[in-house]
Amino acid sequence: MAAFYSRRKIIATAGSVALATPFLSLVGRDAAAGEVVFHGTTMGTTYSVRIPHLPMTVDVGALKRDIGNVLEAVNEQMSTYRSLSELSRFNTGGGQIWTPVSPDVATVARAALATSQVSGGAYDPTIGPLVSLWGFGAGSKVQAVPDAGEIEARRRSIGHGYLQTRTKSPALLKMRQGLHVDLSGIAKGFAADKVAEHLERIDIERYLFEIGGEVRVHGHGRSGNFWRIGIEHPDGAGVQRIIRLAAGAIATSGDYRHFFKSWGRRYSHILDPRDGRPVAHGLASVTVVAPTAMAADAFSTALMVLGPDQGLALAGQRDIAAYFLARAGGRLRETASPAFLPLISG
Repeated sequence: MAAFYSRRKIIATAGSVALATPFLSLVGRDAAAGEVVFHGTTMGTTYSVRIPHLPMTVDVGALKRDIGNVLEAVNEQMSTYRSLSELSRFNTGGGQIWTPVSPDVATVARAALATSQVSGGAYDPTIGPLVSLWGFGAGSKVQAVPDAGEIEARRRSIGHGYLQTRTKSPALLKMRQGLHVDLSGIAKGFAADKVAEHLERIDIERYLFEIGGEVRVHGHGRSGNFWRIGIEHPDGAGVQRIIRLAAGAIATSGDYRHFFKSWGRRYSHILDPRDGRPVAHGLASVTVVAPTAMAADAFSTALMVLGPDQGLALAGQRDIAAYFLARAGGRLRETASPAFLPLISG
């Protein structure tokens, strides 16, 4: 699942806030404190694990292999870069016939469609053809502003209403031939949730897991306090905000990681499925905190597409903890939903 559309860097430590080291590859245990930290690569990005107190009965090497296997399984299911993944095989298959998939694929597709409906189509898992047209998709090499006719033709070829899922005898159904499903905007979050399930299954109750900027935490950090997680400044000026979190997930969607410029204008990889074009409302990033990383992942994208006003309104209506950074007159304007305010660290 290489080269996801954005690379958001969320900064997290148990005590102080510091920049993560995403390309460090190591496995280690602090013998005195029992703390374990290790890093790796997957899905075209990096992941890191921090466990403040790992029982001595748990083998660190075996744990790293197990987590790698969990992430690889999600990759084999939902990658659009692997031709033999479950999702790729569904995309290349014919339409109007139920295609059996694993329960995980059905679950993620169902969650994606639910987000599409709640957001009025601002989030759409069938947006892949538009992403490729703008040069941000799998195998894309040229990034340029497409012809308006091409944009409209691709826009007419997508639509979350043309995808159906079922959980009993799990399967997907495309109601339009050539429909292409891309779960990249939600799969990393799902992978984080699967790793969290594995950790808790083996009685690890205190952990921080991060994958490509999506973070899932449980319990307290090494110091016994809440995890303190830094939200990156969109222009790379360090940490913009710090939040405190003891359980749940956080994800950020922004316009500043993948983009290209043409005739002095910047075009972000965040596309609005409703008009087929990159968002242009001035919103730089949206951070969402939710019980699961899958929900945080999907809604951060949906709210980013909706923009500062509609996004904040939806977050308020749905009790979503969301934090918005918008560019205004050369400065950043911060707004947050009521559910987010208690999370801000003093």
